[in-house]
Amino acid sequence: MQNKAPKVRHINNPKLETVKPGYKGNKLINDQFANGDELYTPQFSNVLRWKMSPNPQKAEKKTDTYTPHVKPGKDFLHSGEDMIVWLGHASFFIRLQGVTFLTDPVLYDLPLMKRRVGLPCDPEDLKNIDYLLLSHAHRDHLDTASIRTICRNNPKIKALAPLNSGGLIRAASRRLPYQEAGWYQRFDIAHDNLEIYFVPASHWHRRGLFDMNKVLWGSFVIKTKDLTLYFAGDTGFNGHFEEIADIFGPMDVCIMPVGAYKPSFLMQKSHLNPHEAVRAYNLLRGGTFIPMHYGTFDLSDEPASEPVRLLEQIAATGLMRGLKIPAIGEPVLLRELE
Repeated sequence: MQNKAPKVRHINNPKLETVKPGYKGNKLINDQFANGDELYTPQFSNVLRWKMSPNPQKAEKKTDTYTPHVKPGKDFLHSGEDMIVWLGHASFFIRLQGVTFLTDPVLYDLPLMKRRVGLPCDPEDLKNIDYLLLSHAHRDHLDTASIRTICRNNPKIKALAPLNSGGLIRAASRRLPYQEAGWYQRFDIAHDNLEIYFVPASHWHRRGLFDMNKVLWGSFVIKTKDLTLYFAGDTGFNGHFEEIADIFGPMDVCIMPVGAYKPSFLMQKSHLNPHEAVRAYNLLRGGTFIPMHYGTFDLSDEPASEPVRLLEQIAATGLMRGLKIPAIGEPVLLRELE
């Protein structure tokens, strides 16, 4: 018997503008989203290999008690200044031209995974937020309990999210308005001189038993007349960084994931290690580099402090500029950036 040819189609949100010329939309192969043209399905055998293999850094990891410093307080919520404030993992409070965002909010412990470090303020203090930016639907980026808390305290908030994520958003909050976008699409928002785009990442989706790659993943570009900001979400290293820079120009601020990269046979296609993150940042022609996705949850084999140590070593060699490693709750004021 001949194998059936895979069913291939392309989709996007027909109500939104696509800004990449000739782009047909996100490719689905047998109804699974692809990373560009290639379907990536993580192999369970690699998970078993990870669980059954010794971690060569086990002793070092056990004695590494590093956690990011926390600057307690909530004054940043009431300031009028444009800023970026890390809340741990991939969660950021961002204010640009008076518009406020929360990225991938995970404010609590997760099932079988506790936060190693707290928040600068109570989750209920996060008010007057205009938009949730949801890069993908893995549980350490889209957390139902966190979304419910945020929606309860921000009745006018809207979500900007990937294709096919609406069911998960509705499960978290039936009243949360949302827009879904494919790669290279511009969200329809009512703010002059502010544009938000959903752009590629190299990742995958699974949240349940039967939903492999059924929800898209991606990253965000936010543009004002003065600044272009890139929030990478979760991604492995691929050719999309050059494409993003070609279309949107240099990135004044790059918020880059730098953790959960060991063992590489399991993590490499999903996450960036610090060296890859710096390489991607340079392809993006980045200005300020702000790391994320480290120190908050124990997701992988590298010692907790290793991502920060490697970034500082790379910066010392001159291979990057603009490295900022803020504490959780410490505002990075955009007027002070180069």
